[in-house]
Amino acid sequence: MRHRRLASELRRLRRAAALTQEDVVEKTGINTATLFRIETARVRPQPRTLATLLDVYGVADPKRSELMILLKEAAQRGWLHTFASELPERYAAYIEFETEADEVLNYECLFIPGLLQTEDYARAAIRGALPESTRDEVESRVEARMQRQVVLTKEHPLKLWAIVDEAAIRRAVGGGDVMREQLEHLLRITELPTVQLQVIPFGAGAHPGMPGSFVVMKFVEELGPELVYIDSQAGDLFLEEESDIARYNLVFTHLRAGALSPDASASLIAAVAGGQ
Repeated sequence: MRHRRLASELRRLRRAAALTQEDVVEKTGINTATLFRIETARVRPQPRTLATLLDVYGVADPKRSELMILLKEAAQRGWLHTFASELPERYAAYIEFETEADEVLNYECLFIPGLLQTEDYARAAIRGALPESTRDEVESRVEARMQRQVVLTKEHPLKLWAIVDEAAIRRAVGGGDVMREQLEHLLRITELPTVQLQVIPFGAGAHPGMPGSFVVMKFVEELGPELVYIDSQAGDLFLEEESDIARYNLVFTHLRAGALSPDASASLIAAVAGGQ
């Protein structure tokens, strides 16, 4: 997991420096194939190689030290990223992978998915879920959440399949006006051909998503296998074992089968919005 994040960071830093892979090869003497394998997480760079790349990209502390530590720990499997650092680092890993994902499967039992939230809903949800946060911390989180949503409308948009429990569309987060605006936004955003939304109605009874929300991220082949992400009170948990990925894909398949169709879901959302 750390290995994949390091590769993602190195790709981002090279692009931010406006350098092609050929430019880097010319400046460093690193073999073209080696650089490609480093940037696609096929091999871990040696510390000296990483230092050379960071020099070329103009990376200074504290980011430089963070990446050197990331390399040192990259041999470990799995990653529980806790909320001990500042906001950009809390979300850095997830946002990097979400940005590069080809498809995301997102199940939410109580919230509207972050990629589909309005600004006012996001602000109310964050305040409610994190009552200890300062106003500035809340606004930083809201801004980050809004910026994430560009993946739905970029040139090659993310394919998003979201499933929510009916509780997510019934709970009036932020009050009636905020919730009505949020539900109307859902109806508009799901008109995008790359966005699908289904609702599991209360009448469906018990279902395999009741233990909690999760995200499955799928990538094009050269960026590696799928990842599962779980946001919990203990922190952000990334799972990458094949057995975990298979289990959550199976759960999502069951949820999709038990949910209302996208059209029926839209009708339910419209009815709930009309009652706000």
